[in-house]
Amino acid sequence: MKLKRSTLLKLINFWLPFVGAGIRVKSISDDILSIDVEMKLRWWNRNYVKTHFGGSLYAMTDAFFMMILLENLGKDYIVWDKAATIRFKKPGRGTVRAHFHIPLEEIERIRQLANTNYKVEPQFTVNVMDESGTIIAEVDKLLYVRRKDKT
Repeated sequence: MKLKRSTLLKLINFWLPFVGAGIRVKSISDDILSIDVEMKLRWWNRNYVKTHFGGSLYAMTDAFFMMILLENLGKDYIVWDKAATIRFKKPGRGTVRAHFHIPLEEIERIRQLANTNYKVEPQFTVNVMDESGTIIAEVDKLLYVRRKDKT
């Protein structure tokens, strides 16, 4: 079931793990191909040296590529996060942001592969950036996609 963009935005921003970490979805495109997320540095999401806690940085990148695929592929497909790698580049201070986007052509390619093969495992990368645009972390996400009617 495809959710309306406004409903999806409200649900995500009231999801307790995101609220607790201070993660906020700032925007979702009308076609749900792009999502912008930010996290302000607060006393409850910083580490011992007063920079962004690594777990919170990862959490702000956790489910968004999966969500984009689920919403655009539809109910006939299973989409799971399979693996992730995070590389910390610099300490995160202030507000950090991440932009998630999957082009429609890539979604159609994934759909075709899932329809002709047992499964497809697309990989995506997102950069977490500070307020000056400096990359503070790179996150690679490996997803698993297949049609529900395949065994």
